[in-house]
Amino acid sequence: MSGTQRGVLSIDEGSTGTRAAVVTADGASGPSFYQPIAVLHPDPLRVEQDADELWRRTLDVARQAVRWAGDNAVEITGVALCTQRATAVLWDRETGRPLAPAVVWQDRRYAAELAELAAEWDPVQLARTGRPVGTRSPFFWAARQIEQNPQVAAAAADGRLLFGPIDTWLSWNLNGGTRHGVATSNAAALGGYLLREHRWDAEWLAAVGCPAQLAPALVDDDGDFGWTDPDVLGVRVPIAAAMGDQHASLIALGALEAGQGMCMHGTGTFVGALTGDEPADAATATAGVLALPGWRSGGRTRFSLEAYTSTTGSALRWLVEDLQLFDSAEQVGELAGRQPRERETWFVPTLAGLRTPVAEPGARASLTGLSLATTRAGIARAVLEGIAHSVCDTVDGVRAAMPAGHELTRLRVGGGLAASDALLQSQADLAGVAIERAADSATASLRGVAYLAGVRLGLWDSLDEALHALPAGRAFEPAIGEDERQELRAQWGRVLRKSLPEEGTTC
Repeated sequence: MSGTQRGVLSIDEGSTGTRAAVVTADGASGPSFYQPIAVLHPDPLRVEQDADELWRRTLDVARQAVRWAGDNAVEITGVALCTQRATAVLWDRETGRPLAPAVVWQDRRYAAELAELAAEWDPVQLARTGRPVGTRSPFFWAARQIEQNPQVAAAAADGRLLFGPIDTWLSWNLNGGTRHGVATSNAAALGGYLLREHRWDAEWLAAVGCPAQLAPALVDDDGDFGWTDPDVLGVRVPIAAAMGDQHASLIALGALEAGQGMCMHGTGTFVGALTGDEPADAATATAGVLALPGWRSGGRTRFSLEAYTSTTGSALRWLVEDLQLFDSAEQVGELAGRQPRERETWFVPTLAGLRTPVAEPGARASLTGLSLATTRAGIARAVLEGIAHSVCDTVDGVRAAMPAGHELTRLRVGGGLAASDALLQSQADLAGVAIERAADSATASLRGVAYLAGVRLGLWDSLDEALHALPAGRAFEPAIGEDERQELRAQWGRVLRKSLPEEGTTC
């Protein structure tokens, strides 16, 4: 690399690992430095992480990226953070030490108590915050820690207690404890964020027993998160943006206008779409479809819808590693690509319950319609079709919740499973919408938040400009007619209903 160019140090802290890379003014990213982070399961309901380990490993990869920039004549002009969203930390303002293990977004220890609140609060929360009470609440956890953990209680009594999700924890450490704020896109994941008013819901905080002063200050996603402490990172630059990981993917995958959407395939699959300057009505949406701030910049919120299928990539992992039916996920795609679609064999990948089109945690996976004529290629095709149908249930949910005057016009797709041509063609067929595979989706979250920071810092004039240099991906157009699509989707609905417990809600 000759000459000097500017770049953004972008940190992507996920549920199982943290990575950092420098995204340069040409829209590309340098090498990605990665460290795993342990996830602890003390019992079947609790999911925790060591916040100190999380910070140390994040700082390690960030310093590696800073050294790379110095070695390659790249001037770091700012830092951007994208993080797992509802994982939360409690720490001591004076010592900087965590006072309890971080509670991870998958934690369900308070699910039964929250269910008791849901009857009264679900309609209120859906209308105000775009999401139901759910099975976890970081504010509820914080309140219980104050009640039950003597260290937390003492810090609260002395005014030393700080709380926040991972972007708050990382930015506070990076800026030397000078700024305690939360990005809007991450605030929404905590519950209790009022979509239209851009403030915390004092009534909800009181209902779960959390002191209102514990909630971190709300900050635009490209707002003021302070400046990095040079004694910590080696450079003094602004922390110019922070976002939830899926929100950053919206930007990186080019969902910048209402009706544009993204689909990120990982362990599970997220589908999101922008809805414009007003939030959609989550109270009337399909189960599992949430109304969220896509991101907030310059005091203006771009709202979005989001839905999640929990077992897509994990279903393939289960088939390959646990059952050993296939050698690899790539083999599943190769076999499926050679097998015509058929109507007898069906795979329902609800290995961890169902969220959309109905909330049914007791749903079970199934592989049905087998005969002596069934081949491994036929099963592979059924597996990818089942995953595509499940993802299309979330696509249909998002599409139905789009505000009047807007429709879902395009899906750009990324993540590990997006490498499968057979899966993406099935998605296009069953969703009835064009699918474009992003050219570089592995670093989507990391790049998306860097683009938002870079626009603030003057590397690009707009997000459109930041995305313009990226190469186009391969497009997959629907290859079946609308009548056939509707027939296949109706068949899927009947198969899915059979996987629900008899007392479950029907689709």
